[in-house]
Amino acid sequence: MSAAAQSVDAKPADTQQELTDGFHLVIDALKLNGLTTIYGVPGIPITDFARMAQASGIRVLSFRHEQNAGYAASIAGFLTRKPGICLTVSALGFLNGLTALAHATANCFPMILISGSSERELVDLQQGDYEEMDQLAIAKPLCKAAFRVLHAADIGIGLARAIRAAVSGRPGGVYLDLPAKLFGQVIDADAGRRSLVKVIDAAPAQIPAPDAVKRALDVLRSAKKPLIILGKGAAYAQADDEIRAFVEKSGAPFLPMSMAKGLLPDTHPQCAAAARSTALKDSDVVMLIGARLNWLLSHGKGKTWGDEPKKLIQIDIEPKEIDSNVEIMAPMVGDIGSCVSAMLGAMGHGWQAAPVDWMSAIAKKREENIGKMAPRLMNNNSPMDYHGALGVLRTIVKERPDVMLVNEGANTLDLARGIIDIYQPRKRIDVGTWGIMGIGMGYAIAAAIETGSPVLCVEGDSAFGFSGMEIETICRYRLPVCIVVFNNDGIYRGTDVNSAGSDPAPTVFVKGARYDKMIEAFGGVGINATSPDELKRAVNAAMDSGKPTLINAVLDPAVGSESGRIGKFNPQSVLGKKK
Repeated sequence: MSAAAQSVDAKPADTQQELTDGFHLVIDALKLNGLTTIYGVPGIPITDFARMAQASGIRVLSFRHEQNAGYAASIAGFLTRKPGICLTVSALGFLNGLTALAHATANCFPMILISGSSERELVDLQQGDYEEMDQLAIAKPLCKAAFRVLHAADIGIGLARAIRAAVSGRPGGVYLDLPAKLFGQVIDADAGRRSLVKVIDAAPAQIPAPDAVKRALDVLRSAKKPLIILGKGAAYAQADDEIRAFVEKSGAPFLPMSMAKGLLPDTHPQCAAAARSTALKDSDVVMLIGARLNWLLSHGKGKTWGDEPKKLIQIDIEPKEIDSNVEIMAPMVGDIGSCVSAMLGAMGHGWQAAPVDWMSAIAKKREENIGKMAPRLMNNNSPMDYHGALGVLRTIVKERPDVMLVNEGANTLDLARGIIDIYQPRKRIDVGTWGIMGIGMGYAIAAAIETGSPVLCVEGDSAFGFSGMEIETICRYRLPVCIVVFNNDGIYRGTDVNSAGSDPAPTVFVKGARYDKMIEAFGGVGINATSPDELKRAVNAAMDSGKPTLINAVLDPAVGSESGRIGKFNPQSVLGKKK
């Protein structure tokens, strides 16, 4: 019997009719498809739905802001390969969630944003309904697909379409519009059950063409200086064993993008992360596996890629991604697991590994760079600099390789990406394709919920400000999250001066702020750390306790550089340039 079953008492017992409604059909449709966690913010018109979902056994995580709930749902999709569900109210709640939906689409994370909305007849005539907004029209340009359900009997098919759209082909964000009146619609329970759809093979394998496999291997075989670049698409594929076997059999150096770190350990002898510039500039054949030639790879052009033309091999599930910036000599379209498995099968025995002199050159540069960096990571300065603080966290992650690392900021992100080694797949999650701020707390919450692992969230003080109120959410659900805020009193640094007046400079925050005091207000543990030694003790204590903890890591306000490593994207006018 449906959880929503109702009896019509006015009829004789033998003619009683079992009924259900839109609330319970949405709940039953979600559970039928194994979607048992919702991230969201309750309010009109979805408050009762959230209560009913929780009562039915679905885990409902209630946030303080829809954007953070959306980021949580998006990274849940990345970690589980099932669409993360974000639930919002109409109008402004929907718009808050829309930022995260667009982020999920840009990053190829499967996510469904479910929002209540005003009634269509009032919206279309613009009659001024409560939070009136044509949400479907607004969402369409910013996501992979958008659907609206008007009748309870269509809830099952509507959710099924949303699921399939989110995870099939290149994953992405999907919007599902549920007008308020839909939830209260009542239909026959048996008809309601029959209307539900269990999605079968939502993301079917896409097998690469044999000719494409042969072409790719022929180009790779011809290389004198091959390089494999692993993107977050490779991490999402969860074809970890196949990818590792292929990389090791190829003998080529590999360069992991930030969220692909750990597919093979960063300490693997073929890892070229510490020799990134040399690997990109001097290679002659580059194979992209789940990586896009976007701004993070200088679009495959320019000085970063050296003076000599390269032959490129690209594996991607989206045909339109091929040749997006430069010519791809050997495209292979298909899902990454199938493509890598096909190449492994076709390599056979006796594959010639990468030339020894090339591997030696990469290894020499890697060791040289690691050697230069080592003393900077071992300092015990007080107040701290980035390298001393990150050196501590690097050691902690090495000792606790199962920890989930969440990372965002400017300098905090850029430096941590290169300093903190990762040892297991999908253990590092960060801002991704758009390079945005604000993902931290949402990601940390979802990482704890979806993996059950302890979470270390390393934040710049600016980045933390975008989602910091969610520390109350972390405390409310007693999640094992340790947040480290790198506090240098400002954006990039806290030493800028306003030469034209008494207001602080635009990039300067309150001096000596104590972010650790914030979490204490919600029952968490707050610690102020002023040296690497203090930071090490504080993080280890937090990891051991599993209690929600925020560590205010005091950095020298003068450390940090403009825009981290992407200052070129912050152009100055001719008059504004420093002489």
